[in-house]
Amino acid sequence: MPQELKKITIDTTTHKRFPWRFVVIPIVIIFLFVVIIGIMLLPLRGVLAKAKDLSVSARVTMDAVKSQDLEKTKSGLAETRGKFTQLETEYKKVLPLKAVPFLGAYISDGEHAIKAGFAGLTAGDKAIEAIEPNADLLGLKGTKKTTFLEGTAEDRLQFAVKTMSALIPKINEMATSVDTLRKELEAIDPNRYPEKIGKTVIRSKMVSAFGVIEEMANLFVNAQPLLVNLPSLLGEPKEKRYLVLFQNDKELRSTGGFITAYAQFRMVKGKPILEKADDIYALDASITKKFTAPREILTFHKGVYNLNIRDSNLSPDYKQSMQKFEEMYKYASGKEAIDGIIAVDTHVLVEALKILGPMYVYDREFSAVVDKRCDCPKAVYELEDYSTRPVNYVRTARKDIIGVLLQQILRMALGVSPSKYWGNLFQMLIAEINQKHIVAYFHDDATQKAAESFNLAGRIMTASESAAVLKYKEGNGWDYLHINNSNMAGAKSNMFVSSKVVKDTTINNDGTISTKLTIDYKNPYPGSDCGLESGGLCLNAPLRNWIRVFTPSGSTLGDNKGAISPKDGKPTIFETYESLGKTVFEGFLIVNPMGTAKLELTYTSPVKPDGSYKLLIQKQSGTNDEEYTIKLNGKERKRAPLVTDTEYTF
Repeated sequence: MPQELKKITIDTTTHKRFPWRFVVIPIVIIFLFVVIIGIMLLPLRGVLAKAKDLSVSARVTMDAVKSQDLEKTKSGLAETRGKFTQLETEYKKVLPLKAVPFLGAYISDGEHAIKAGFAGLTAGDKAIEAIEPNADLLGLKGTKKTTFLEGTAEDRLQFAVKTMSALIPKINEMATSVDTLRKELEAIDPNRYPEKIGKTVIRSKMVSAFGVIEEMANLFVNAQPLLVNLPSLLGEPKEKRYLVLFQNDKELRSTGGFITAYAQFRMVKGKPILEKADDIYALDASITKKFTAPREILTFHKGVYNLNIRDSNLSPDYKQSMQKFEEMYKYASGKEAIDGIIAVDTHVLVEALKILGPMYVYDREFSAVVDKRCDCPKAVYELEDYSTRPVNYVRTARKDIIGVLLQQILRMALGVSPSKYWGNLFQMLIAEINQKHIVAYFHDDATQKAAESFNLAGRIMTASESAAVLKYKEGNGWDYLHINNSNMAGAKSNMFVSSKVVKDTTINNDGTISTKLTIDYKNPYPGSDCGLESGGLCLNAPLRNWIRVFTPSGSTLGDNKGAISPKDGKPTIFETYESLGKTVFEGFLIVNPMGTAKLELTYTSPVKPDGSYKLLIQKQSGTNDEEYTIKLNGKERKRAPLVTDTEYTF
């Protein structure tokens, strides 16, 4: 029997082929996408090249701005606009990439940045057009001579003020361009960018640059009302009359210093005319009505039982203090109607002398050079020596030393070519306003509002009173601090006393914040000879310091120490009350020559930070470079001198 064959089974099932097309098609699509994007990205090389050219041109223009060369700035803006136009043309080639996910956002950012750049250039052009006719008055370089420059400096100043009203349309056009710039930059989110690419810092530089631009834009927008009202303020077309108060910041008071003298000016189309100047004691003597001393005088002053006009600036809010001043001033003999009251301190005088040079009044040299007898500017020492040192004869000229000094300053400033001093003086005045060495109150509502918007008015920020130049809004998660010191019969000891403030804030879980506030005072100088018989100059004596700490409304005081009774010097606690929309902690202390003092207080405020901690610290007028340290949840976040009202966000 034949051998049985094995059955071979053949699998006839058809094998499915691998679906290559499902792989190939996406790969091809991705490949084509990459190729297309690559082709579209090719113009970026051109964009980068144009951006590099623009950067060079912009730097040259900024150098011209810093050097205050108007003609070079003008040509630089024109060249930069040309570079921007070239960049815009090249950038249009990559705009289709806005439709690409992820990448499109960055392309849109570039488009917004270019639009912002053009808006900034337009604002710059309008600024040049506004400044150019009177550029020499500001001491700008590279200006062309104009027909009116052959007159006296006073004639030129009056012409400039007269033509200011014609600049209002340009100021409004600048405001429109600045607003466009801000809106375009607001559309760019720096947080979508990496902190670094390699070693190159990206995000923080963007945040910093945007912050600077925003501050500059805010400064202009909020200065706009003041610029518009400037002709009226300077007596065009109707003349104005102002009192100028001289506050001695070496004897610090609520609004910047003890009111030591006053002057009356008339402004006629920009020309300042000094009508009279006198000692504040002479003004007090002319007031026909007696005013009862308020609680603050009876509690903290020494041997004073009536309210004198020299002590009327008790409120740290300058407007409120000046309203009290005027309530008393209306009883002064020989008074004339005024349109406002401007206050300046010794810092303004010293800064002016730095520019104009030394001056001589009654055989005394007034200069900004440091005098070793007080470690202070010589002008300050001479003023104090002339007005304070006891003598055995009557100083018939004491009342007008300020007036004579003012006359010399005006004669020096107005009697020369504008290019010599005016530019530096103008910039000095802006800096002094910013640092609150100059504050003002005006009767005209529009002018007062403009001053408040620019933070020239010396107001305490509240829900109803807030400078537009600040972001601060009462409540809305904002913390607040204003420390106000007043020298109540402590000679001129603020010349020698320095202070340091540490604010250590903790954010609680219950919608509140807790603060530990520490204030250290130090007087490292020996005391002065304050004996009347010896005729010494009493500058450095024990500082009798009335202090008020203004905090968010509703704050509650906890532990506190360092305050003493002004009557018997025994330790006491801070008083708490509401004022100017704030909760105030009030106390008193003494800082002796060669001595120190410390205040410590803790308090809780109903402030609920919304994502970040925001703080406004308002500087007291008349103070200079007090060191503030800000801590948050135990960690130091900032240490710096307080030179102006300052906002912090952490």
